Formats: sequence, structure tokens, C-alpha cells
Amino acid sequence: MKKIFKLSLVTMLAFTVILTGCGNNNNANTGNAAEGNTNAATNAPTEAPTDAPKTDVKVGLVTDVGGVNDKSFNQSAWEALEALKTEAGVEVKYLQSKSNADYEPNLNQFVKDGYNLTWGIGFDLGDAVLKVATENPTANLAIIDSVVDAPNVASVTFSENEGSYLVGVVAGLTTKTNKVGFIGGMESPVIKRFEVGFKAGVAAVNPSAEVKITYAGAYDKPDTGKSLAATLYDDGADIIFPAAGATGNGVFNEAKSRNKAGGTKVWVIGVDKDQSLEFGDDVTLTSMIKHVDEAVKKVSQEVVDGTFKGGTTTVLGLKDNGVGLPETSKANVSADILAKVEEYKAQIIAGTITVPSE
Repeated sequence: MKKIFKLSLVTMLAFTVILTGCGNNNNANTGNAAEGNTNAATNAPTEAPTDAPKTDVKVGLVTDVGGVNDKSFNQSAWEALEALKTEAGVEVKYLQSKSNADYEPNLNQFVKDGYNLTWGIGFDLGDAVLKVATENPTANLAIIDSVVDAPNVASVTFSENEGSYLVGVVAGLTTKTNKVGFIGGMESPVIKRFEVGFKAGVAAVNPSAEVKITYAGAYDKPDTGKSLAATLYDDGADIIFPAAGATGNGVFNEAKSRNKAGGTKVWVIGVDKDQSLEFGDDVTLTSMIKHVDEAVKKVSQEVVDGTFKGGTTTVLGLKDNGVGLPETSKANVSADILAKVEEYKAQIIAGTITVPSE
């Protein structure tokens, strides 16, 4: 029977190492993102620094199609493993998926090579992780954003709807045009949680505001994201929240171009990471941080410590500090609005407000 664990913030802080990480494809493009990718035939898995603790543990990571340099979800996961390499001497490597056909071969590559833990990053890898786990019952696997019911798989999901509700509050109280937009990547239960949470947050503080929804159908198409953003901005939206991986980078590019040209000031709400650090405060209103990095690092550390448990599901929400807004929000969000965000956050944690998830 599958065990389900919900970690509290206190529990998470009790771990001495907190959690982060991402991937390349079965065409043999692998490597360390910080060092640049090279052909797997000529590049062995990354060695731990000589001054790092010594361990024989190897952790592999398979990205979804967004890629390891998506400045968002996959990149967070890979950065977690790079931190674990430095801190614990773990050997880490990623495989980047160019399409869903790469998922299973990439996962199997790590299993075949004797890796102690293999990560699948993203909801879309769920079926492939289940198949590989079932065919290799002695292998340890883990997945972000999907629940895989197998005794050798650790599943981690997030309450994206809760964090998205809070950035919806920011958008609803900040918009000057009473029009805001949402751009999703692929339609899935995960992205739906972003969408409905955002809509609910906007409606809670500004019921007259219109939320326009569109989907890109991809996580790796910044040009599509730029085009969709242009349409929404042209239609009067002054704030857009993309939950679309690398596709969302195009939204930032469009917003930057418009702000540079003058006219109506437009904003983007970042996702997964504090994207103001990448794109700047001039265009990033706030971000809905999702601590994929912390989850990846924690579960991977459990393999090092010998405490890894498969057949478990961990759900991380506001009360667990699994989602939320970054401190940098104060650069563009007024103190009054941030105080309102804290009020709604407290009500969600207390259960006074139940945020829709679908």
C-alpha cells in the first residue's frame, strides 16, 4: 500500500540538507550544465570535487522537453544536484529529452549504468517512470509533479494552486487595465493548478478584472510564448503569468521589448524560480516560486544517507514552504499589497480559504 507523507515546514527545516536539479537526450548529449554539454562517448559522468566528501552514490536526472537551461523548472532540479555534488561528493549527470520518445530510453540508461537514483522531472514522465520502475524493481527512481504508484519510486508533488493564488492577488491589485493573462505550456493537471489558482486569486481581490487564458502546447518554444504574449498585451493585458517552462522566456522577451519602446508598462510574473534574477526587476513583477530544487536535493540526500523510501508521495504547499513568493517581490509590489498577500496566505494555511485545484 502506498504511503503518503505531507511534510510540514518544521519537518523540512529539520533536514540538514535541503533540496534542487535537470537533463540531455538519449542521442548521447549529456553532461554538466555548468561546464557545457559534450558527447557522452567522450565525456564521463561528472567527478566530485577533490575537497568534497567522498561517496560512491550516483544520481541521474532526466529532463522533460523544456531542457536543463529552461531558466525555470528543469534548471532548478539540475542546480540541486550540482549543489549535492559539491556538498556530498555525489556523482551527477543529466540526460535531456528532446521529445517524449526520449523519456524511457533516458531513464533506462541511468538504470543500466547502475545509478543509485534516477529522477524524472515533470508530469509527462509519469508513464515512463512507472514502466522503468516496474521492469527494474531493484532500481530507485523519483519523480517531480506526478504520483507513480510503485514501491521503488518516491513521488513529489506541489500545491501550485496555492502559490498561484497569491500571485493572482498581486496581479489583481496591481493591474491598471483590469486585464491580465495566463499562458500555460501543455495542458495537464499540474498546469491546470497554476491556472485555476491564479484566476481565483485575481477574482478574490478584483472581481471586475478579466483573466485571459491561453496555452502554447509546448514547454520549449519561446517564440510561441513571445507571440502569445504579444496577442495578450495587444488585447489590453498589462500582466501575464506564464507557467510554460522555456516557452515562458519568450513572454519576458516580449515584455522587455514593449517596455523599451515606451507606452503602457507591462509586467510578467515569473514561475518556479525567482525569475527577476534572470530577467530583471524592470519586467518581473513577482514570481511564484516552486521549490523543486529543495525537493530534489532532499530526496537525493536520502539516498546518500541510506534512508530513501520508495512507494511514498510528498505534497508540498504553502504550509511546507514548498511554494510562495520571493523576497525580491518588494522591489515592485507595494507594502500594502504584500501585506494583503500575507493575509491570504495565512487564511489558506489555516484552511479558511480552500483554493481550487481543477
